[in-house]
Amino acid sequence: MMPSIEHSAPPAQIRNCGDCSLCCKVMRIAALDKPPGSWCKNCKPGNGCTIYPDRPQECRDFVCLYVLNAELGEEWKPSQSKIVLVSEQDGNRIVAHVDPQRPDAWRHEPYYQQLKRWAARSVAFRGQVIACVGRRMHMIFPDRDVDLGIVGLDEFIIVNEVQTPFGVKREAVKVGINDPRAQGLARQSGGA
Repeated sequence: MMPSIEHSAPPAQIRNCGDCSLCCKVMRIAALDKPPGSWCKNCKPGNGCTIYPDRPQECRDFVCLYVLNAELGEEWKPSQSKIVLVSEQDGNRIVAHVDPQRPDAWRHEPYYQQLKRWAARSVAFRGQVIACVGRRMHMIFPDRDVDLGIVGLDEFIIVNEVQTPFGVKREAVKVGINDPRAQGLARQSGGA
């Protein structure tokens, strides 16, 4: 089963963040104009947010999958794995936001094989599994990984199914926000 967040009710946390604050580094925080991959100026790594009572709403709403999903073992704790797992698009996309200081962390075990298993399961419902290092994104398919390069805030990732002599092959492409293929996605998220 791919981890996902139930959107009809607030997610129930099963763990606390503890000393982990990697989300404050790897995630984009639009309200603070903070790009992904750099520490938030309001974070003291290991101690947390210095403006916690006054933090932006997007920070208040954010909860990583490690905190939400009991099926993820301790090895997935972001401060250990260097990966912050996030569910997007109503659970149809899993994004592994990776610490830029360890850009290959997602390719190490046990993480890589688990990402591949989620990718294999996602085929049935046209889901996506993505490794993201800053704005550089890699689509993870069961049989290969596709480096999509830098994906801008005005771009989206879509997956096409192409008929080949050997059957259907899934391909990932990035498209601009004005591309008709991105129109449904524009309502669901703010890019990528």
